[in-house]
Amino acid sequence: MSGPRADKKGNVLAGCRDTDLWLLDPPSYDQYFGVDLHNAHAQPDGRYHYHSNPNALFLDHDLDKPSPVIGFAADGFPIYGTIFKDSDGKIRPAISGYELKTTPRPAPPTGPGGTPDGTYIDDYEFTEAGDLDKCNGMTVDGQYGYYVTTSYPWVLNCLVGAPDSSFDKR
Repeated sequence: MSGPRADKKGNVLAGCRDTDLWLLDPPSYDQYFGVDLHNAHAQPDGRYHYHSNPNALFLDHDLDKPSPVIGFAADGFPIYGTIFKDSDGKIRPAISGYELKTTPRPAPPTGPGGTPDGTYIDDYEFTEAGDLDKCNGMTVDGQYGYYVTTSYPWVLNCLVGAPDSSFDKR
């Protein structure tokens, strides 16, 4: 694999153009991203953002109550920690609807080859096997929100609403 944004192994950082092939999944391949102990870092323009569990904002092992709102996405919907109360009244972690693919990756030069292991975003596919939709959200008690998960896509994968214009890069 080759391209202007690829390293010697053909890897391309997430956050590059979404048309680039074989983007690395930051929580699975941290050597490039340099996240802090809260799984976050600053963009080159200074904006701080998370790639997975923002450890200081909620307890992901407290099953006494649902996680609080820990922030808001660019489209205005709330972002919750991992814990929610399901339709049966059980308090538990939200489960991602993504799973690792079972078919091998394409071999070079079109892909990195090998078995999907989570190194790349394209190692995952949406199967609807969990609680959450493609954007890592769901409606609970009439309120749509995004949830942090302990597996891909970790935080948000997309937005269901339109982002506020204040999030446009200038």
